[in-house]
Amino acid sequence: MSKALFSNNKLSQRVLVYILLCSSVLSLCTTSVQLYADYNDDLSALKQRFVNIEISYIPSIATSLWDFNEPLVQQQIQGIVQLPDIRYAKIVTGLGNIYEFGDPDVVAEDDMEYPVFYGDNDIGTLKVFADYQDIYQRLWQRAGFIITSEFIKIFIVALCIVFIVHLLITRHLYRITHYSQELASDNLNTELSLSNRPGKKDELDLLVDAINDMRLTLKSDIQKREVAENALIQLNGELEVKVYDRTAKLEHSNQQLQQSLDDLTLAKDQLVQSEKMASLGQLVAGVAHEVNTPLGICVTSITALKEKVDALKRAVDSQELTKSHLSSTLSVLTEYQLIIERSLNKSVELIRGFKSVAVEQHTDPELKINLSRQVHDIVNTVKTMFKHKKYQIHLDIDPELSLVTYPSAWNQILTNFLMNSHVHGFEGRDTGNISISFTEEDGYLTLLYKDDGVGINKGIKKRVFDPFVTTKRGQGGSGLGLNIVFNLVDAKLGGVIKCLDVDKGCCFQVRVPIVHADSKKLADA
Repeated sequence: MSKALFSNNKLSQRVLVYILLCSSVLSLCTTSVQLYADYNDDLSALKQRFVNIEISYIPSIATSLWDFNEPLVQQQIQGIVQLPDIRYAKIVTGLGNIYEFGDPDVVAEDDMEYPVFYGDNDIGTLKVFADYQDIYQRLWQRAGFIITSEFIKIFIVALCIVFIVHLLITRHLYRITHYSQELASDNLNTELSLSNRPGKKDELDLLVDAINDMRLTLKSDIQKREVAENALIQLNGELEVKVYDRTAKLEHSNQQLQQSLDDLTLAKDQLVQSEKMASLGQLVAGVAHEVNTPLGICVTSITALKEKVDALKRAVDSQELTKSHLSSTLSVLTEYQLIIERSLNKSVELIRGFKSVAVEQHTDPELKINLSRQVHDIVNTVKTMFKHKKYQIHLDIDPELSLVTYPSAWNQILTNFLMNSHVHGFEGRDTGNISISFTEEDGYLTLLYKDDGVGINKGIKKRVFDPFVTTKRGQGGSGLGLNIVFNLVDAKLGGVIKCLDVDKGCCFQVRVPIVHADSKKLADA
């Protein structure tokens, strides 16, 4: 029983320690209060003793002194000293006689001086000295007895309480703990019960009921999970069959897309040659995003068109074809044909754009041109594309400047700049100002193109020359315009292009080396 109560029962140990601590503190407090009260009672008794000396001894001492009965005086003084707590008494007469008894070296903690009269005659003085040694001794004895009895009582009560706690609570907690540790999915049918319980339920019975309810809930959840797992296994089997069927259907579409992907991969390889272009992963993502949509539409439309053709063929074979059925089918087929045609045209335009990104120098020969006349022709041609707009285009070019260069490259550069201003910079506006200036210095030709439109978003400004960077995604913008300009300037003209910071609108600077027409002739000669 002792081992069960203390060796493995941490709760009982804590209860015992807490009871001992609390009871000890309470006993110490009550003992201190009681000892303090006894101390005050002893002091009061000492004061009363001084009063009794004055009442009982002073008259008899006065008589003895008056009669010069020294033995009686000595006996009376000795009687005073033999009183509790009195250590020394001394009588000094008016004639100079001294009578004393006790320890004259005592350290008096309390003393009293009494005048001795016989009638109206002052015949001497009685001095009585007392200390608290007896009081302290009595207090220590009382304290030892009280503390010993209290601790014995506390220990007995604590043992009884611990035994009761073990009997009523702890042993049942052990039973509940053991049951909870062994509870598993294979023994959920075993009910938790406590032995020797009273008829009326208490907190332990409520805990047992809660654990049994949890056991039943857990059992129900496990059964539901098993049902769900079985259903999931069956569903996975069905999904595998569906995936296999759809994979087979997609293989045909993938074969049709493979050739287009090969062509786009070639265009990707040509675009990656530029130093400042995006990484291979970004390019493939852009290609996939731009081309997969129209090709996917084509595949979907072809599949639907094939179903309609098969249905029409079955109607013809079964001789159930009617004029209304034929008309509706032809209308749907025409709609599918237009969808496929638009999607293929979009794909062709995208692929043609990819091919334009990689500038091929051998397809565009160098020519001697008058730069001012060439730029005017380009501007006048492009203006026809936004003839309903009231844009102000300011040109600043030396009319006498002639050079040998690639005119088609400048044509495409200026066209892309002007169309970007029209589509992006002046979106939603009918007016705007564009400035185009060419300056020659130290063998370099510098183009400064400005507009006062909405400008370029800071989020894409650093990537404005990368392929597929556009704010018109899904609205007809491919994001290849400025990328083509970059390739023309970098690969074909051997120059550099920058997007400068301005307060309003956007500004591009193109700087390329040039060869004058006269110098070219001398070199050829």
